[in-house]
Amino acid sequence: MTEEPRVRTVLGDIDPAELGVTDAHDHLFFASRLLPGQELDDLTAAKEVLARFKMAGGSALVQWTPFGLARRTRELARISEELGVHVVTATGLHRAEHYAPAALSRVVDDLVRVFVADLTEGTQPADRPDEPRTGPRAGLIKVAGAFHTIDSHARLTLTAAAVAHQETGAPIAVHLELGTAALEVAELLCEKLDVPPDRVILGHLNRNPDQQIQREVAETGVFLGFDGPSRANHATDWRLFDGLEALVEAGHGGRILLGGDTTTAAARHQPGAASLLTTLVPRLTKLLGGDVVTAVLVANPARAFATSWPE
Repeated sequence: MTEEPRVRTVLGDIDPAELGVTDAHDHLFFASRLLPGQELDDLTAAKEVLARFKMAGGSALVQWTPFGLARRTRELARISEELGVHVVTATGLHRAEHYAPAALSRVVDDLVRVFVADLTEGTQPADRPDEPRTGPRAGLIKVAGAFHTIDSHARLTLTAAAVAHQETGAPIAVHLELGTAALEVAELLCEKLDVPPDRVILGHLNRNPDQQIQREVAETGVFLGFDGPSRANHATDWRLFDGLEALVEAGHGGRILLGGDTTTAAARHQPGAASLLTTLVPRLTKLLGGDVVTAVLVANPARAFATSWPE
């Protein structure tokens, strides 16, 4: 008997209808060797971000920080419970450059086991394979492509994510480096590795605002992540609205997800989770209509992150 789809949050599994207005891609905690001194590691600051998001009307946030990058899952559970905001955390592995070689070597040959255990047993607060799994379970797998290609590391992690998906049903969220290689990633996961398209979320499509590519990606049936405004590639921000409008007009509104994607301490003071609702949503409502925007923020995430989890 197939289990009813549930969203796996840091406080347990919930009915997708309970998720509500969702920031589908963000980070309350994140630390990478590529960003020294910019770690998101302040519990008080994370709580303030989530509180502002709630005050703006948000009810759920999905953290895409994967294994090994200081995702602090126990703290996520604590602030989720304190504030009454649903939070989903991730397993997975980012691009190799984000990790010290020694840390990467500890898990790279055993990724499927790490991913599945994070999803079904619990996470390791210190993100070490020898630590007890006392943290909450992850609700998605986050991996990454490379710039305009799928390099050997990306192929390894994408393949491991596909196997972990087959064992658990978990959705796979993919960081596209500057929004590139979207079609290649969709082809690998969905056509070659047999992951259903509606179990795949491709992030950062706003950073490569090629409307033809975006439409072709939408036609594969995957979910499309627009994580903006984009501090990493802000020159493309003004094209976000044209791209979203074109996708909706082409009948792909049911595939769009929105996220803030704050990844550095400096970006705490720039548009993020709350601004999705205070700045972006009013403009999108005028452009696309309230029903479309509500679907993007509520109905689409409820489908994207719900899984019939195995017992």
